Amino acid sequence: PEDNTQLSGFYKSGPMYCSQCEAEGFRRITYYPDRPDNMATFKSVRITADKAKYPVLLSNGNLIKPAEDVGGGKHSATWSDPFPKPSYLFAIVVGDLGSISDSFTTSSGRKVHLEIFSEKENVDKLDYAMESLKNSMKWDEDKFGLEYDLDIYNVVAVNDFNMGAMENKGLNVFNTAYVLADQKTASDGDYERVEGVIGHEYFHNWTGNRVTCRDWFQLTLKEGLTVFRDQEFSGDLGSNDVTRIENVRGLRGRQFAEDSGPMSHPIRPESYIAMDNFYTATVYSKGAEVIRMYQTLLTPEGFRKGMDLYFERHDGSAVTCDDFRAAMADANGVNLDQFENWYLQNGTPTLSYSSSYDPSTSTFTLTLTQSSPTNPSNKPFHIPVSFGIIDSSSGEELLPTEVLELKEESSAFTFKLSNVAGNPVPSILRGFSAPVKLINENVDEATSQLQTLAAYDTDGFNRWEAGQKIFSSAIFAELDENCDSEALDAVLTTFQQSLTSDKLGDDSIRAYNLMLPTEGSLAEDLETIEPVKLREARGTIKKHVAKKFKPQFQALYTKLTDEMKGVPFAVDSKSIGRRRLRNVCLDFITTTVDRSDEDEVLANAKVAHSHYRAANTMTDKLAAMSILSNVYGCAEAEALRDEVLTHFFEEAAGDALVINKWFSVQASSTKPDVLDDVKKLMDHPEFNIKNPNRCRALVSVFTANSAAFHAEDGSGYDFITDVIKELDPLNPQVASRMCGSLIQHKRYDAGRGKMMVEKLKLIKDFDGLSPDSFEVVSRGLK
Repeated sequence: PEDNTQLSGFYKSGPMYCSQCEAEGFRRITYYPDRPDNMATFKSVRITADKAKYPVLLSNGNLIKPAEDVGGGKHSATWSDPFPKPSYLFAIVVGDLGSISDSFTTSSGRKVHLEIFSEKENVDKLDYAMESLKNSMKWDEDKFGLEYDLDIYNVVAVNDFNMGAMENKGLNVFNTAYVLADQKTASDGDYERVEGVIGHEYFHNWTGNRVTCRDWFQLTLKEGLTVFRDQEFSGDLGSNDVTRIENVRGLRGRQFAEDSGPMSHPIRPESYIAMDNFYTATVYSKGAEVIRMYQTLLTPEGFRKGMDLYFERHDGSAVTCDDFRAAMADANGVNLDQFENWYLQNGTPTLSYSSSYDPSTSTFTLTLTQSSPTNPSNKPFHIPVSFGIIDSSSGEELLPTEVLELKEESSAFTFKLSNVAGNPVPSILRGFSAPVKLINENVDEATSQLQTLAAYDTDGFNRWEAGQKIFSSAIFAELDENCDSEALDAVLTTFQQSLTSDKLGDDSIRAYNLMLPTEGSLAEDLETIEPVKLREARGTIKKHVAKKFKPQFQALYTKLTDEMKGVPFAVDSKSIGRRRLRNVCLDFITTTVDRSDEDEVLANAKVAHSHYRAANTMTDKLAAMSILSNVYGCAEAEALRDEVLTHFFEEAAGDALVINKWFSVQASSTKPDVLDDVKKLMDHPEFNIKNPNRCRALVSVFTANSAAFHAEDGSGYDFITDVIKELDPLNPQVASRMCGSLIQHKRYDAGRGKMMVEKLKLIKDFDGLSPDSFEVVSRGLK
């Protein structure tokens, strides 16, 4: 295990030995038919180890024989899991660890011992994870009537881990990034991820453990369902609108790209070479969207009925996605046969709509049309479309949300309206009710309709979405060197509304409404991606906004700063919203309109430097440091940048997760020489290519820095090829994901595409290339 750099099976991480058996790690420990449908009761797991070196001995289930001396300086403990499970859920952890403990009393009155373990120096960062665990247990009882079933629930934080976390029965093993958090070292995003992933792994106790997968093709049965459950949990504890926006941003940034490339696959894949390659955004995130569509179609009450029947029928079994769909259909007396197409077909569907209003009859007609541009052979999907109507003049809601069901290629729906003062504007796909791309065929009315929705829509998600489309339209026009005053005026009007509207309510919602679309989400709407030009076009629109509203952004920034003075640190939605909005203001305040003006560059750097020095949270430090990391071309400003980077590193004092942030900030810089910085950081004493978190923090973040990675000279491609050559023999899982940075070559211009193909061919010819990387590269070359 000391030499097991693949981190699959049984391996050593720092002061502990631990296991990771999903999907096929158990066969690396011992001979075993480790299919997920081979469920067995692990009645007695005995662990023996050196007592001084490894005082903590953990496995699944309940501790039936506490640790006792067995002679020779060793001790032994015995665990028993009474529930049948596949071997992928087996776990063992042995180490010299610290911990915190608590308890939770279930709805039936049973007291459960809770304990979270970590390396001893990190014990003071476990409290938020414990709070999240107890919240998860309570939420699952209240929402789905699901009670924990063992006497013990243990969580262990591991520094070397390929995944986010693992739901082993009664003994969750976590990547430290998703369990450690305190005010000094964790950002608000870190806290949100800890809460979500703690919830996710706990919820697997029923959706994954008690009912598991018949085979690995059914992976979304447990992962898509459990991602949906953790999203609902986070939304209920915070803000549902904010959570929905964050989840959809992630879906579009990762899964939509996957759907449009050579690794595109249905949420239930039909084949694989290396199973680890199918722990994908499609299986997880799109899988969660498919589960959400059940709830949209059946209502939350109907969905709960389906869940109850699912557990009644299949508790203790290994089943299929069809079994889940059948439970939903039977519990609600509906036919969901066509809904199976979401499991069978790949690609992101396009949903087009047109509308008309006849004032003489007060009749509004909406026509919906679906297509699959990336896979024209697809049969029609069963698409739930949440829909409402807003009056363009009064801003009133003429039609509250209804769910329309589109099953044909095209269908028309009519509605009688009353009290219409202006033009009825359709609000389509409220709450992002289906994972599709939405197109308004009323081209001449598109901008005015979006402005109405951005100003008045009662659906928080669609209000945000309307603004994003207005911003995207202007950026694309700028990309085509055709951004006229009308497009720019629409952007500025929308920003003005978001800055001043009293209808937003939540600071996080306001913050997201004031953010421009990311380069990744913009790229998804382009036929041919030109990363450098796209960054420049987005930057130009951002400069217009920053120049126009700098006084307003400054006033809001000052107001929020004053409100936050003396307020104790908290990670509730209100506190997170204030910090998020304040840092969005900072970003616009420090946007340099003229980079050749050294005085402006220096003035903006000083503002960010002051923000950093005054910060008492990781969120605020990262916001300032990220701005400063982009500074170049002014010696005094560069000195401030370097001072902050040095201070941040020294203050980290070796904390692995904080140093990961230091690497990531530099890898995502927009400096023209960022690749040189990344190469130097590869030789930094704190960089270790064998550690997945460190490797992702530097290398994977750089590959996501689109304009830099896709540099016209191909230097980014040369770099990642060299990294893959070194990494693949050590850790194929991580290496194969890095191969994914080269497989979207058809989405780019001919010059970049040709260089990416050449690198894929070179990687394919590497001696001893792992099956994981071979599969990704081969698909990329098809």
